[in-house]
Amino acid sequence: MSPAPPPLSRRRLLGGLLALAAGSVLPPLDAGGEPGEILTREVPGIGESLPLVGLGSWITFNVGDDPVLLEACTAVMAAFFSGGGRMIDSSPMYGSSQATIGHGLAELDATDRVYAADKVWTSSPGEGPAQVAASRHDWGVPRFDLLQVHNLVAWEANLETLQAMKAAGEVRHIGITTSHGRRHAAMERIMREADIDFVQLTYNIVDREAEARLLPLARERGIGVIANRPFQQKRLIRRLEGEPLPDWAAEIGARTWAQFILKFIVSHPAVSCAIPATTRVEHVRENLAAAREPLPDAELRRRMADHVRAL
Repeated sequence: MSPAPPPLSRRRLLGGLLALAAGSVLPPLDAGGEPGEILTREVPGIGESLPLVGLGSWITFNVGDDPVLLEACTAVMAAFFSGGGRMIDSSPMYGSSQATIGHGLAELDATDRVYAADKVWTSSPGEGPAQVAASRHDWGVPRFDLLQVHNLVAWEANLETLQAMKAAGEVRHIGITTSHGRRHAAMERIMREADIDFVQLTYNIVDREAEARLLPLARERGIGVIANRPFQQKRLIRRLEGEPLPDWAAEIGARTWAQFILKFIVSHPAVSCAIPATTRVEHVRENLAAAREPLPDAELRRRMADHVRAL
């Protein structure tokens, strides 16, 4: 007689259901066959490659204790990991987003699959270590892969804290962030003077200020770049959704405006990863598909930007 199968745990059941849902309710990404693998790019300063599209958590994962919304976020994470994603980004500023990520990682048994990127966000630097510890507890990870000074708040003292943590092996990589095109002069100075691994900044097909100085400097200094607000918190997508994609978008495999925009972002050689946020599994797959071949070259990138500017 065959031995009885082991009991089906809630985690195994949930993982199976989420995998089934992610694979069955969505249309195929490529009618010509299985999609290619998500592209990665080496971050020079850390000697490690990351997938070009990650997952943000601002607003979308701030769902509190709502069990339905928590499982919806877990489904998003399941689709993200099954599609080859790694970097998930959060912050103490993002409400319950860190706990939501921790819930999903635990349900999916995925702490070994995530590149965990979080931030320190306090104007009282002495509170930084306790804040990081609380964040790590919420995520349920042994340590963070990346910790960043959020929006340069008390950046000098908070960066000293992160540098000490890195020296002690308590975090792998460190960096600084800004958004909405703010404080680029300060970021440039820090990039020139400080020993950091990453910067996070706003960069997309219409917000291109970083191209002038920060992106070239990142390449020169071997600093990774995480592009936030790729869709201007949906405003860019809403602006374009009534317009047809140009026929030549097919040359780079862009089937939607979201893919068109993400391909523009991640094709810049200085960009390590873009971090769109979403609450929908189909959007995760759509976003990840943008990080597959082909990507535009410099000439086509100019054409893409000119086309959107003219709309």
